[in-house]
Amino acid sequence: MCVPMKVALALAAACVLVAEHSEAAKKKAAAAQSGRISIAYVAPKDPAHQRMYQRLQEVRFLEKLKEVMSPVRLPRRLKVITEGCDGEANAWYDDDAITICYEYIDEMWKNAPAETTPEGVAPIDAVIGPVFDTAMHEFGHALFDMLRIPVFGREEDAADQVAAYITLQLGKEEARRLIGGTAYAYYTEAKAIARPALAQFANEHGLPAQRFFNLLCIAYGADPKAFGNIIERGYLPKDRAENCESEYKQAAYAFEKLIRPHVDFRLAKKVMNKSWLPEPTKRIHRRADSRPSAQSK
Repeated sequence: MCVPMKVALALAAACVLVAEHSEAAKKKAAAAQSGRISIAYVAPKDPAHQRMYQRLQEVRFLEKLKEVMSPVRLPRRLKVITEGCDGEANAWYDDDAITICYEYIDEMWKNAPAETTPEGVAPIDAVIGPVFDTAMHEFGHALFDMLRIPVFGREEDAADQVAAYITLQLGKEEARRLIGGTAYAYYTEAKAIARPALAQFANEHGLPAQRFFNLLCIAYGADPKAFGNIIERGYLPKDRAENCESEYKQAAYAFEKLIRPHVDFRLAKKVMNKSWLPEPTKRIHRRADSRPSAQSK
């Protein structure tokens, strides 16, 4: 059968467009690379943070964060820094950079328990847990931005889920300790504002108590055996716990569909199987001064 000239030309043009699109997609994929992360410890402005600045470098804090983030293929470079923030205890992602304030780390340090809690949260975990969670939360914002990932609902809630999901992919003991330390920080903060002012509900973040329960739920949903003690001790209401497996699966499905295609799996497996945390018996040394916790991230 003879194909009309106009149809033939249209088919040829379509083939060219498909070929060009395929080539462009290949170039875009090639441009995205794993490990496109740079780090920097910025010298603190406050002399009181000098020891922390030195200690973070000694334990290779940012190098470890970089390694955890490195399996994701990013289209452009992401910078992760620690620096003084003029008294603001916070962390944020903006303009392809994650900033973690020395003031925020210092606050977690001061609010850590003096001894291991009855729930098994070691002082060192109460520091590392929330700081790691904060870094992964801001990494979630970076992924949404750089990978152009659509988000239903509040982005802050989605970033919390990304942080929890990544943490739960680590070794079982590492995940249990990090989740426990983060939950301790949320619980301590929630108790400090037992009667929140109406205006606090306008914050783009959930209240500490809400984030506490959300974190426990996704952890319990991922592994009811490892996190079963949070039900036994009454920290997570049973009626909420009934749906936690579904909540975890929802977060896992979103990660698999939207972020997994950008992950180097061989590198991710290597990274997630490593041991990251110091011994839970390791003591921490805090300065004598103290101040109440403040919501951040």
